[in-house]
Amino acid sequence: MSNEKKGASGAETTAQAKAKAIEEAAANLMKQAPGAAALEGLAAAADQAAATVKKTAKEAVREAKAAAQPVADAADDLLDFDDDDPLSATSVSKKSLVIFFLIDTSRSMVGKKIGELNTVMEELIPEIRRVGEADTDVKVAVLTFGTQVRWMYNEPILIEDFEWSRLRADGVTNMGEAFRELSARMSRNSFLNSPSLSFAPVIFLMTDGYPSDDYKEALEELKQNSWYKFGLKAALGIGSEANDEMLEEFTGSKETVVHAYSGGQLAQMIKIIAVTSAQIGSKSMTLSDDVNHELSEEEVRAAKQKLLGQQIQDSMTNLGDADAISLDTGW
Repeated sequence: MSNEKKGASGAETTAQAKAKAIEEAAANLMKQAPGAAALEGLAAAADQAAATVKKTAKEAVREAKAAAQPVADAADDLLDFDDDDPLSATSVSKKSLVIFFLIDTSRSMVGKKIGELNTVMEELIPEIRRVGEADTDVKVAVLTFGTQVRWMYNEPILIEDFEWSRLRADGVTNMGEAFRELSARMSRNSFLNSPSLSFAPVIFLMTDGYPSDDYKEALEELKQNSWYKFGLKAALGIGSEANDEMLEEFTGSKETVVHAYSGGQLAQMIKIIAVTSAQIGSKSMTLSDDVNHELSEEEVRAAKQKLLGQQIQDSMTNLGDADAISLDTGW
């Protein structure tokens, strides 16, 4: 054999040996390393473990939120005000006092009488705003009666928001119809719908004459109204034609009936009666006397009405006679 053939044969043998060694090394590595299936299994297990951890974390957050919710709700309840002012939360405990003005607007009031009355009522509103305690809402309701009976507004208005609308006079004096309308509105189904948060109302009648209709039957019906029974009542006769007996029937006492014979007297008397009755009406009175005798609601009402009469009469005395022009001179 030539030397060239011997060299080629040796190279081939060496190459084969190296290839075999590589194959054996690869086989050994395959035996030591995990297979593809095992790797896929490990990957799947890792994914599952990660999902479990993620799920567990979400559940933990959800459970924590659920546990904290009652605390959050309680905090919301404590801070649940009606508006942005926390002080308004105290308004739920306020009591209200409604002042009812019953005003004669019949034809006999035309001219200076109705003009003076409009002027003094415009001046009166700011004075009433200063009446009452901090825990009292004073409201105003105005019922006029001529041929027709009308409310100035559809409901009692807070004194802070009340604006006087000037009245005109015309027609007859249907006072009985006004009494029926007042009785219908002084009800828990209408103007006085929160008895436990209301003082007994103030009812102030102003007229210059005698009713045109049969007022007696209507007044008897009004007297059956509990709000009327316990309310503070006063009446002002404008001029000499007003009937004292009829006015006393309305108030229940002559001490709470007065007369104005001039514009100056009218202004002073309206202010005295309205402010005094509002002050008395918006205050709670003790329910026992000096010997600890428990007073009934009727006795409290009678005490307030008596106090109103005394203060009105004292104020009338202090006015003097300087502006008491006889009869209707000056109107």
